[in-house]
Amino acid sequence: MPVRSHMERARAKLAGIMLGVALVAGCSSTDTFEQPAPVPEVVSSVKLQELWDIDIGDGHDGSFLYLEPLYAGDTIYAASADGMVYAVEPATGKVRWKRDTDQQIMAGVGGDRALIYLVTRDARLLALSREDGSELWSAVLPNEALSAPGSNNAMVVVQTIDGKVHAFNTGSGEKLWQYDSAVPALSLRAAASPLVGADLVLASLANGRLMALDGGTGQPVWQYQVGEPAGRTELERLVDVAGEPLILENAAMVVGYQGKLALVDIQNGREIWSRAASSLHSPMIGDGKIFLAAADGDILALQGQDRRELWRQEQLAWRQPTQPVVLGDHLLVGDFEGYIHILSMADGSLQGQLMYDHDGLRVPFKVMSDDRLLVYGNGGEMSVFSVQKGRGTTSIKRSSLR
Repeated sequence: MPVRSHMERARAKLAGIMLGVALVAGCSSTDTFEQPAPVPEVVSSVKLQELWDIDIGDGHDGSFLYLEPLYAGDTIYAASADGMVYAVEPATGKVRWKRDTDQQIMAGVGGDRALIYLVTRDARLLALSREDGSELWSAVLPNEALSAPGSNNAMVVVQTIDGKVHAFNTGSGEKLWQYDSAVPALSLRAAASPLVGADLVLASLANGRLMALDGGTGQPVWQYQVGEPAGRTELERLVDVAGEPLILENAAMVVGYQGKLALVDIQNGREIWSRAASSLHSPMIGDGKIFLAAADGDILALQGQDRRELWRQEQLAWRQPTQPVVLGDHLLVGDFEGYIHILSMADGSLQGQLMYDHDGLRVPFKVMSDDRLLVYGNGGEMSVFSVQKGRGTTSIKRSSLR
């Protein structure tokens, strides 16, 4: 059963508030107790021009997965739930190679200079060649994983739903170490990929903690409590950290569900600042502002210097927006019905809209190096767009972009 909440609103409403994120112990339905806001009526002054699109197998195949593509500069790597893996040329959408792994895929795509990584439904870590997709090695995991593996070229790290963090040698697949965390009785079916640096691994956990682990041994270096469980019911006590920390030089910006938004010193875990927040997605920054997709669907902008709220866009309430991304002067999010929404970074006003995938949008968009937008829908379609200004019509349809 899915679960939804917003910590700024009365906790008494929590029993009737549902998120479009399934509980680990529940089903994968996207139905909610809270009624999603209707699709906003938008007279578009900004539109998306589709440059190319291709189909990636069966996409998420109706499952509640986060199969995020990997943009590696010269190549896009994407996978589908039915086991297809594609290497795509970013400028044209030309398929360089594709491979059928003959496996059901649960998580991915992670990667480094030589390999890409996937996790199968039967809890196997696959290491594939970036050159042709051939399998170089695999390793057995004790449980399934929901997030893509992370790698620093020498070591690949996977986080499984039982709260364990596993490290493997990228050359041989040999297991190097394992860290075990405490797992709450109930958690959201969403997880952040581990961030793997030269010396530290940052793991975001369902118990509300951001952990820094020693890259050589897996031993804890420091921990930061993003959210403190509170309340009498397990629903009220959910504090998952489901979004990756945003690295800003020597600090990590992290946000949790029913927790807080905080900036933490990477070396020692010391809190630099924090404020109350509730989100399942990584924060985003741009133009001196911090942007969040709140757990109730509101999109908000905070002043970077003092974290005061500058604006809040409430027309997407309960539409399960994806992580906001910055493209030029605009902020873009997707939603559970498959719409892409274009917001002004200055005031949050809706400036454009596009129906993309009737199966919905779940994984965050990728902004590519030349200011183009990579979108991967739940149904398996993957496209690259550019942003163009110009008066349009209400709720621009995809056919008008071809």
